[in-house]
Amino acid sequence: MSVIKAEHLTKRFGKKVLAVDDVSFAIEEGTITGVLGPNGAGKTTTLRIILDLVRPSSGSVTILGHRYRELRAPAARVGALLDSSGFHPGRSGRNALRVIAAGAGIPDARVDETLEMVELEGAAKRAVKGYSTGMKQRLALAASLLGDPEVLILDEPANGLDPEGMLWLRTFLRKLASEGRTVLVSSHVLAEVEQTVDDILIMSKGQLLAQGPIRELTASTQPVVRVRSPQAEKLEAALVSSGAAVNRLNDALAVRGPSAAEVGDVAHAQGVALHELLTEQPSLEELFLQIAGTRREQ
Repeated sequence: MSVIKAEHLTKRFGKKVLAVDDVSFAIEEGTITGVLGPNGAGKTTTLRIILDLVRPSSGSVTILGHRYRELRAPAARVGALLDSSGFHPGRSGRNALRVIAAGAGIPDARVDETLEMVELEGAAKRAVKGYSTGMKQRLALAASLLGDPEVLILDEPANGLDPEGMLWLRTFLRKLASEGRTVLVSSHVLAEVEQTVDDILIMSKGQLLAQGPIRELTASTQPVVRVRSPQAEKLEAALVSSGAAVNRLNDALAVRGPSAAEVGDVAHAQGVALHELLTEQPSLEELFLQIAGTRREQ
């Protein structure tokens, strides 16, 4: 069953800004789907269209078979995290959630349940203004869970989380999916969700570049040769001159085109020392660079 189905979504802001460009996709039940891409890719606009907060210029989208505004008891069907800064700074975390729960007809007991779920019960009486950015993200996540929804739509939920918080979020999202919930999560840092999602939608400049199961997409793309060298700039220039595509990833070079042996031959010919040379399937970041590069060449 397609829990979320978008058909030819397009959104223009004025005459010059094309935020979403003819995007179609389907999100299946019980999966975690990542909407991935750089800032400005159109991810947030797409999520806001799904939630009926932005009207598309053309196209349509349904969630659980209906437009969002047509859902009965929407808090029990769909939970959303779009902005963690909307809480009154003077209210405690518990009272901030009570206000939201009251508006949706949700009992106060559920507030304490969700605070415990996101491990904020110890900070429930503290004013929100004293929360860290990561704590505010957890509070917003708790708000999205108040109605015990079937579907969660989360925009950049990892913002402000430290590495421990990132690990917690990955485990938490997998637990939600194991309960049969459907999760749609956006991120501009692709490595954040690589170990979490089942399916991906890769967006750039408003366009959907690729979609499908993450394992299938990474397996179908060209392997990457990763190489580290104390003379990385010299090696990069030589590889580019030989026709290879090279991207810098942290302290390494990601090389597409030649094999590891051929990269080694280029390094040897240039008298460049190597500290690492291996072939691997591309990460999500590398997959995005491949797909985006191919699209530009077409």
